[in-house]
Amino acid sequence: MLEKKREQREFMNKEDRLVWLMDEYGDDIARLAFSYTKQKQLSEDIAQEVFIKCYENLDQFRKESTYKTWLYRIAINLCKDKLRSWPFRNIVVTEFFGKTKSAGNSPELELAGKENKRVISEAILTLPVKYREVIILYYYEEMSYKHIADLLHIRLQTVKSRLHRARILLKKELEGSV
Repeated sequence: MLEKKREQREFMNKEDRLVWLMDEYGDDIARLAFSYTKQKQLSEDIAQEVFIKCYENLDQFRKESTYKTWLYRIAINLCKDKLRSWPFRNIVVTEFFGKTKSAGNSPELELAGKENKRVISEAILTLPVKYREVIILYYYEEMSYKHIADLLHIRLQTVKSRLHRARILLKKELEGSV
């Protein structure tokens, strides 16, 4: 079944494939961009740029990776370009992100859960980018160590050590905010 859907996508025209990619990965790309930029509007702009680049280069996609990995790589590169730009380095941001859905708990538990997510999100956003990106990709995007290593073009052991250091930094940050 999955193979049949994959074959159908390959026979889509360029515009239909782009629409499918945007529907399938648009929110994930925007969330990933937000984890880098910490700004909702800027992350949406970057997501839009990702799909513009995707459309321009869709015919050159070599299928050496999945579409998701390819789009994430484009998004990460665009985010890093933005982070290096002078205007971005001089902006203060206060937004946070969240991906998990509520489980239908009582209002009190919902509120407590939202507050916990907010505190954790803010703590994640204080991490340096190299630690923040592995936390986001591992916990929020549920990628494997190997997938993260391939995506970020770093060694598997580097992913593991960054994730370990990020957890330590997060623990210190969260203990300080209690």
